[in-house]
Amino acid sequence: MNLNSPIFDRIRVKTRPKQEVRKSVARCDHPGCTVAGEFRAPMGRLREGEYFCFCLDHVREYNASYNYFSGMTPEAVARYQRDAVVGHRPTWTMGRVETGAAWRPGDDPSRFADPLDVMGAPPNAAAGAPAAPKPRYGIAAKKALDQLGLDESADADTIRSRYKNMVKRLHPDANGGDRSLEDKLREIIRAYNYLKSVKLA
Repeated sequence: MNLNSPIFDRIRVKTRPKQEVRKSVARCDHPGCTVAGEFRAPMGRLREGEYFCFCLDHVREYNASYNYFSGMTPEAVARYQRDAVVGHRPTWTMGRVETGAAWRPGDDPSRFADPLDVMGAPPNAAAGAPAAPKPRYGIAAKKALDQLGLDESADADTIRSRYKNMVKRLHPDANGGDRSLEDKLREIIRAYNYLKSVKLA
């Protein structure tokens, strides 16, 4: 957008005269005080978001005597403070099988109830356990492997050796200067570079 365009010179905006903005200030909420109440003070527990308006002297007096926990038993205050640590949200235990000390790194995970397998299999798992499934590759990696004529079971050494063999076979120097296979060579190089970038080669 060109702000120096002659079109903008013809636009006229009607300006309004500035009016003085008056702040409406409530009277001080302290009984018998007629001074403006410019300072807010919280009304207290169970009235969150509501405020008194006091003058400076009365807000200082109010703040000096303010106690959020007034009227609560010491047990209720302790419970409130304990719940404040987690933002007054419910928490649950980890489903410990044994009673006693909390779990520490290095503890045997089989001592704990772990239905979601958060802590992993115990280190002394049975030798006959099924092997972990091989990693599944994305679509781009599968296409790159297919360009090299390989499947998902190929390891890094197999990918490198297949790449070297195909480059030697498709390079124009190996074909007496024949450039008809250059496009195929570019695809092979692009596929190998992708496999290297995702650390498969």
